[in-house]
Amino acid sequence: MNTINRQGIEHPFLPIADNESRALILGSFPSVQSRANAFYYGHPQNRFWKLLGILFSEPAPETVKEKTALLQRHHIALWDVVASCAIEGSADSTLTPYALNDIASLIRGTEIKHIFLNGQKAGKLYRTRLEPETGIAAVILPSTSPANAAWPLDRLAEAWQPLVGAVFERQVEHDEHL
Repeated sequence: MNTINRQGIEHPFLPIADNESRALILGSFPSVQSRANAFYYGHPQNRFWKLLGILFSEPAPETVKEKTALLQRHHIALWDVVASCAIEGSADSTLTPYALNDIASLIRGTEIKHIFLNGQKAGKLYRTRLEPETGIAAVILPSTSPANAAWPLDRLAEAWQPLVGAVFERQVEHDEHL
């Protein structure tokens, strides 16, 4: 009989956010590779950072410093829905959340008005358990994971356009008030 080796894990990273954050991207939980690399979307085949580079017409950031700077330049906060879980490898399909992150507390003190979910698992957990606390309806976007091979980078860039709209919409509102 095969048994699944599921590991109980605490989320290893702090959120990336500041009081000027306007949009929040939430994933489900960091992959094995991301945990090993000590930062979000650390698997070399994950298209997240390449996608943000395309969306904002910038080179894809490579270092943690460059990645953090890209997020801050565009007033984007980044975190994950799950605070602790059991998971087999990196597969969201095996993820069993023990606790969810306190997204409502993160949002307080920011200008976040838009939330985007990177993938269906994050979307389902947010919509059913966190959206009632935050009061912000989220947009579920296709996952940037290499496991989501049905979505090539050009299709992802098209699907993720609402993020760009949200960031620039808030910038236009801010500039109009100056």
